[in-house]
Amino acid sequence: MIRIARSLLERIERAAEASYPDECCGLLAGRHGAADDILVTRVAESVNLTGGDARTSFEVDSRVRLNLMKELRGGDDDVVGLYHSHPDHSAEPSARDLDRVFEPDLIWLITAVAQGRAVETRAHVFEPEGPRFRAVALRATAGEGGNGTS
Repeated sequence: MIRIARSLLERIERAAEASYPDECCGLLAGRHGAADDILVTRVAESVNLTGGDARTSFEVDSRVRLNLMKELRGGDDDVVGLYHSHPDHSAEPSARDLDRVFEPDLIWLITAVAQGRAVETRAHVFEPEGPRFRAVALRATAGEGGNGTS
């Protein structure tokens, strides 16, 4: 199960709506527990630097990744995943997403945006045996979740 503070999930969904009709993207920091149990404590937003069509692809700014890793150094949290939106498509990973799995241990949060409004966010993990993604339960909690900055 992926647990994330409702405020952080809402932040991701607002970013998805603001980026529409393009994809938004960013990173997730947090802690691993047993099996697929992950607590997301921080969201690091990124400008979408894709070299392709931003309506169907994304690329997180490497400086966002480096800065987040520096901020997390020495603490209990680590980069645990990434997020992006699917404008006018489902919250399921696309074939393009599957081709872009460079770090198979990261979770993927995908927000579906229909006509500018976030309608669903789902969590996925990569299974190399497929290769394919597998849906994982996502639970929004009442907590604030870290400082949420970056």
